[in-house]
Amino acid sequence: MEALATDAVVRPTVEQILLWLNEVADPEIPVISVLDLGIVRDVFWRNEELVVAVTPTYSGCPAMAIIAQDIRTALAGHGIRRLHLETRLSPAWTTDWLSAKGKARLRDYGIAPPVQQVIDISGISRKVSTEPVVNCPHCGSAHTQLISRFGSTPCKALYKCADCREPFDYFKPH
Repeated sequence: MEALATDAVVRPTVEQILLWLNEVADPEIPVISVLDLGIVRDVFWRNEELVVAVTPTYSGCPAMAIIAQDIRTALAGHGIRRLHLETRLSPAWTTDWLSAKGKARLRDYGIAPPVQQVIDISGISRKVSTEPVVNCPHCGSAHTQLISRFGSTPCKALYKCADCREPFDYFKPH
């Protein structure tokens, strides 16, 4: 008896695709994945095409072209041939979308993660901003000082620790 040839392709689950996307690093901060950064907003199948919705950390983010290419490359490596990358600008990305694992990886990498929640979801309003106490990611000290509101990228501020004297980036909440 002859085996029947089939063109049927088993479509990966969204859960499997999320595992693959968890391996795609942010090009500016390579220790954090695009999932832990919170920029992958949705993954779903539309007929035979995979749709991945991504929200940039801010409009005009120069890393988005690289992120899009890295997502395409990673998924193509797993056999995804039909992919639509959708850019979602609304709602705007917020540091509230960083995962706990992402915040820990930022700290381990030497970038102080945001210390305050930006959006108060109980009333859907922006929280009143006070100067945060930013702990040094190198020694843990709270004796830090803002040096510049802009660090190595526009989404970070530059701080210096008064105890260990090391400068460090702080991922600004927004």
